[in-house]
Amino acid sequence: MIKNLAPRSGITFGFVTAALLLSAPALFAQDAAPAPENKNLLQKYVIDGGWTMIFIGLDAVALIALIVFNMLNLTKPKFCPEDLKRGLLDLMAACRVRSAIEMAATSPTYFGRMMAYSLPNIDATRPEDLGRDQIEDAIADFSINENRKAMTWINYISLVAQAGPMLGLLGTVIGMVEAFGILAVTGSADPAQLADSISVALLTTMWGLIVAIPALIAYFLFKNKLNNLVADCHHAAEDCINASLQTIHQDSYLAKIPEGIAV
Repeated sequence: MIKNLAPRSGITFGFVTAALLLSAPALFAQDAAPAPENKNLLQKYVIDGGWTMIFIGLDAVALIALIVFNMLNLTKPKFCPEDLKRGLLDLMAACRVRSAIEMAATSPTYFGRMMAYSLPNIDATRPEDLGRDQIEDAIADFSINENRKAMTWINYISLVAQAGPMLGLLGTVIGMVEAFGILAVTGSADPAQLADSISVALLTTMWGLIVAIPALIAYFLFKNKLNNLVADCHHAAEDCINASLQTIHQDSYLAKIPEGIAV
């Protein structure tokens, strides 16, 4: 009985040994395979985007700087402060045009510089309108020159909004070119080999849009804000001119008011 079992045990041991030897390379390969890399958010969403992310990042920094600059400059105190408007309105109501010009000239605001530029065009020889057309032409000339300067910095926001998607598209094209290059070399669509190139294509597009969308919103917000501030200055200038005309033609204005209506 013992003699019959010995050959069988040897054969079984041989099969086990052969199986271990054949499976050893696979086992060692599994042990040697690198563990999946744990990437942080910075590397996963920014660094993996490739070198085009540098230019998209500069585009984002420019957007932030332009937004802060315009927020600090497009304010009511720098365009049409209430104290200056009240002071000029009181002087113009008293027909003290020279004092109004002097007060406006001391103010660095948009409204102050506009009034200092336009009020010297008042024509006292035309008491019916004080040369209103000349004053309005001067206001228009001043606004054209000043608005162009203010719009320059707002237009830069528009440039940032247009550059963001273009830079993202550049990164997308670069990623796709690399992906097709890998396909041409390997001849197979291995996701592991294409992952880096695809990440470049998608991340740059994403960040380009992330920069462009708020830039586009900021452009229209600041543009409308500038228009509103300039309109406030024009209305204040019109009120000042009307105050002087009403003082000069006070009797005529009162004559138009029928008896029994409180003034």
